[in-house]
Amino acid sequence: MRDMENDKKIAEYCIEAMQKKGADKSQVVLNRVKKEEMNIETGKFSLMRTTFDINCHLKMIRDNRLGMLSVNKLEKNNLDQAIETIFTIAASSPQDTAYDMAGKQPPEKFSAGYAEPEKDTMFERLASFCETAKAQFPDTILEGVILDFKKDNAVILNSEGVDFSVGKGVYGFSTMFTTRKGNKSSSFNYSSFMRERLDNELVDCGSVATLLRQSSGQLELGNIPGKFEGDIIITPDCLQVVIEFFTRQLSDYYLVSGTSVFKERLGKAVASPCFTLHSRPLSNELSYHYFVTSDGFKVKDATIVDEGVLSSFLLSLYGSNKTGLPMAANNGRCYVVEPGNTPLDKMISEVKKGLLLCRVSGGEPNDNGDFSAVAKNSYFIRDGEIQYPVSETMITGNISDMLRSIGNISRERINFGDALFPWVQTGGITIFGKE
Repeated sequence: MRDMENDKKIAEYCIEAMQKKGADKSQVVLNRVKKEEMNIETGKFSLMRTTFDINCHLKMIRDNRLGMLSVNKLEKNNLDQAIETIFTIAASSPQDTAYDMAGKQPPEKFSAGYAEPEKDTMFERLASFCETAKAQFPDTILEGVILDFKKDNAVILNSEGVDFSVGKGVYGFSTMFTTRKGNKSSSFNYSSFMRERLDNELVDCGSVATLLRQSSGQLELGNIPGKFEGDIIITPDCLQVVIEFFTRQLSDYYLVSGTSVFKERLGKAVASPCFTLHSRPLSNELSYHYFVTSDGFKVKDATIVDEGVLSSFLLSLYGSNKTGLPMAANNGRCYVVEPGNTPLDKMISEVKKGLLLCRVSGGEPNDNGDFSAVAKNSYFIRDGEIQYPVSETMITGNISDMLRSIGNISRERINFGDALFPWVQTGGITIFGKE
């Protein structure tokens, strides 16, 4: 609490200094992060540490010119020097009338999670995870395991009357692994999730158990016969990549430049009617939250695609001013895809020929939405049954066509803490097997 009060005084000093120097508008985001981290390398505890990070992000507008700078030292002379520098940066930047900042809103304090970690529980969960993984998957090697707790305190002030403070704490887990037996090995894979509390065993959270089990069965890989156009079932892990592809097309860069595939599609169908996508940074369904946009607005949950119809772009205040399109209610992320009514097993049984797509590499769509990517850790499906894991396989398609071709969404979902995703079946994907 004392740090928060002191940080507010520092932010107020910076705002006042920038305004006295001639800023039309100014903003300060002062963030402190304390991280408690435990690491395991090749099955053994290798690191326990506490780290501290401070970031003071200064932003100002003068004569329709923008200056931004971040500093990690909060002594007065460092701040004064940073303020001098930011005015130099602004003076050499191009003028743009779209630059702006959030207006006055009621002051508010936001909080989520817990202030301190349960260190004993962290240690116990990690030890249990390693024991379980070794017992159930003896040939799988845990190349790296990280469990941490981040306490994030932030003060957000601007010259227009914004006065917010945020305190949040969340656990994060990640692991990378491969399976080796004799001279055979599986491809590397990884899994991660976030949680407000460590109420469950780590292996039972997110998709950890599923991916460990898949890794142990991927020593023998087969080739897909021939090139064909078929269906794919996108796993929740892989769906994160697809959603990122899609939502980037809704952001400032693509819409301001006019290159977005979806620039003319607001209020129109962009996906199958069975597909609904939300951004819910305030949802109790998730463990990770944020409360203030990068522009200084209090966030709201939002629906991005409602039964196939594009309901919102993800434009900042600048992007909105630049394009004349509505500003988003938040900064995106915290994505939730509504479940369907079809059990996963039934979805698989309805695929004549295709892939269970578990991970992809590459594949950034071009301006037309076309993409090519390498399918990894994936499985060949034929006549409604999973046949075998496949070696790295090229796939191509179009992001717009893929969204419109969604045929089934599973009723099962995986909660990653910062996202909640089902399995999604879609068609029209070209799969390059062996001729």
